[in-house]
Amino acid sequence: MTQSNAIDASHARNARQGTGPLLGAQDPAPIEVCHAESAAPLLLLCEHAGQVVPQALGGLGLPEGAIDGHIGWDIGAEKLARALAERLQCPLILQRYSRLVIDCNRPPGSEGSIPTLSDDVPVPGNMGLTAHDRHLRQQEIFDPMNDAITAAFETHPRHTVFSIHSYTRHFQGEDRQWDAGFLTRQDVKTAQGLMSSISNAAPELTLALNQPYQIDDASDWFIPQHAEARRLQHALIEVRNDHLRDADGVARWAGLLAPAIRSILEDTP
Repeated sequence: MTQSNAIDASHARNARQGTGPLLGAQDPAPIEVCHAESAAPLLLLCEHAGQVVPQALGGLGLPEGAIDGHIGWDIGAEKLARALAERLQCPLILQRYSRLVIDCNRPPGSEGSIPTLSDDVPVPGNMGLTAHDRHLRQQEIFDPMNDAITAAFETHPRHTVFSIHSYTRHFQGEDRQWDAGFLTRQDVKTAQGLMSSISNAAPELTLALNQPYQIDDASDWFIPQHAEARRLQHALIEVRNDHLRDADGVARWAGLLAPAIRSILEDTP
């Protein structure tokens, strides 16, 4: 794929909607690509940026307000990702649909891909799905995100990629005290570099390697399928969502992460 064709493809994905039996003309396109023309060697992702549910799925039968909580999306992650992309002037791929419709950082068909229960909240609209139902969600929501990631690597040479996420302090009866976690398997050096930079700037923060989650082939997509497969510098960055509830919090974390990421880029041969 040529550079111009890849950029055109990114814009086409941004504009696409009403392309199938799941997403109608009233539903937004599944992804947004910011700074698609950027030749930066860095790519940012935000797989859980949105909380949209296709109108055809009728709100998934969730209790009122549930989709606004951490089970529906990564609270604050979209704003943080956008702030970082602006500061770093690099491409960012955002996924607009709720992780409860289909999780774009889980292998299709895996247990967490289309959950029937999330943090003890039942998801009625995900129960009893047929293979065709699952296929439609993959085809119309997961695949466009995955294709956009591939296109971003084909458009320009990129050696570093970070995925921006948030997590809740209280989960399944336990409080998680880390302020942020940096997830990886094969690239501990990059994760530790980010942590070192942030710790120097804000020593009061509690940072962790591979917390609150660990990367696994059965439960993760971005790192095994894209970052590790291409031997890229990478980490999945998890910021506790109570830090990202307002503009000041987002600005603070963008101010911590942007220079930490720049230091990684500057140290890359």
